[in-house]
Amino acid sequence: MRRAIAVLVGVGVLAYGGTVAYLTHFDRETAPKLSASSPSSKDLVAQAAFNALAEARCDYCHATNRNLPFYFHLPVAKQLMSKDLREGLRHFRIEPVLAAMQQGKPPTEEQLSRIEEVITQNRMPPTLYLLMHWHAHLSDVERQSILRWIEDTRRKYYSDTGAVSKLEGQPVRPIPAAVLTDQAKVALGQQLFFDKKLSGDGTISCASCHDLNHGGVDHLVTATGIGGQKGPINVPTVYNAYFKIAQFWNGRAPDLAAQAAGPVMNPLEMGSHDWKEVAAKVMADPHYMDLFHEAYGPDAEVDENTITGAIAEFEKTLLTPDSPFDAYLKGNESAISEQARRGYAKFKSVGCSGCHNGVALGGGAYEIMGLEGDYFKDRGGSMTDADLGRYTVTHKEEDRSRFVVPTLRNIDQTAPYFHDGSVKTLEEAVRQMARYQTPDTHISDQDVADIVAFLKTLTGRYQGKSLAGMGHN
Repeated sequence: MRRAIAVLVGVGVLAYGGTVAYLTHFDRETAPKLSASSPSSKDLVAQAAFNALAEARCDYCHATNRNLPFYFHLPVAKQLMSKDLREGLRHFRIEPVLAAMQQGKPPTEEQLSRIEEVITQNRMPPTLYLLMHWHAHLSDVERQSILRWIEDTRRKYYSDTGAVSKLEGQPVRPIPAAVLTDQAKVALGQQLFFDKKLSGDGTISCASCHDLNHGGVDHLVTATGIGGQKGPINVPTVYNAYFKIAQFWNGRAPDLAAQAAGPVMNPLEMGSHDWKEVAAKVMADPHYMDLFHEAYGPDAEVDENTITGAIAEFEKTLLTPDSPFDAYLKGNESAISEQARRGYAKFKSVGCSGCHNGVALGGGAYEIMGLEGDYFKDRGGSMTDADLGRYTVTHKEEDRSRFVVPTLRNIDQTAPYFHDGSVKTLEEAVRQMARYQTPDTHISDQDVADIVAFLKTLTGRYQGKSLAGMGHN
């Protein structure tokens, strides 16, 4: 009996060892590879990072159309693996990262930060995967090679806004003082932004919901439009919206001009019926014609394109540089408190910086609301169309409840929070973000307080005046 058991154990060990050896060979043969012509193959830092990502086979679960190991196709294992694959794709897509490295181009700041998050937390590859893929375990050297590449990429491509050398590799960078604009269009756009003639009954302007004296928002749960009608979703701040990849929570507007056009015609918002009617009201004011001619030339037409183009040009000036945290990034270590520094460290270690990064600490990607927990189930009640997020634009299942990541600049001035406006305080917003978006689901009261202290250092200045104190009064 003992001999039989020993034989069975021996056979099992040999089978397991043979399977591991086969998978090691298979993984390496089918792994992504840099072409000889790739600029990254001549960059030792980039090449080392690429090799580490390829060795771990991150693409198995974070990319589609991969040649998967044989056990992915076995009846029971297929069900388990399919779930892992769905979760992997839901959390992160690595194809654009590998493609950028192949082309010698930088991944986005959000992509760099997402990789940095899981490498720093040592969460990938997962333990069960490593049971069959021993070689995929990332050594300290491999992890450091990935982190070094991330820092090197930030320094090379994302260090143009004034951070001191030792902080150029951080996931956050200062807001620039200004971006290139056409001043004549800015002057026209500023007038239009505050003009109620753009609404159907002359009662609502862009500034009605985006109050520049109150954080660029209206401090309501959802917007109030023409005739007191209530909109379905919380108003995002217009400050620093220029830095977002798309506008509106669901990203349906590709730029600021398209965003400016939406509310004017929306019957729940500004309630105008057609752009010819809006243009006629604008042209009835002789003051506007001089501004349009100055901005667009003597033959300029007053229409949707010129009106929204001018508003967008004005909104490009709504930047809020010179926050205390920006001063810290630029070398003034006394600009923020010790508690705020602890909060920034926790903000990164918890994983917040995986989505909230770059100039605006957000706006650079889309993310699912409830990535690590069922936010909508816990919230109670049925889901609304506003809860569907980007799905309403793409109708792709993977975009269900996926939203443009909100910016965190001036966040202490823009309550209430989230797309549904359900959270009244910044403390509760931090607690719920940790609960539903990060693996660290129950952070301590001290951690919440520290992160809030950091977030309050992100409040900047507009036209030389601090936005601090412009909150809900």
